[in-house]
Amino acid sequence: MRLTYFRELMDDEFGPVRAASVARDHVFAEFGGLTVDEALEKGHEPRDVWRAVCQAYDVPAARR
Repeated sequence: MRLTYFRELMDDEFGPVRAASVARDHVFAEFGGLTVDEALEKGHEPRDVWRAVCQAYDVPAARR
């Protein structure tokens, strides 16, 4: 998954403002206490980060 597609999925799911907030503020244990932005910056695959977001926010399977 490309980073641009990841960002599109985030915006579609949460809206641009909330997506930015989720990416900046929500800490994920799966990534050692990193936020979405930090995890991506550290080289975690966008697909893996998206899966973690989907699980944490109960994104319906049809939109995962």
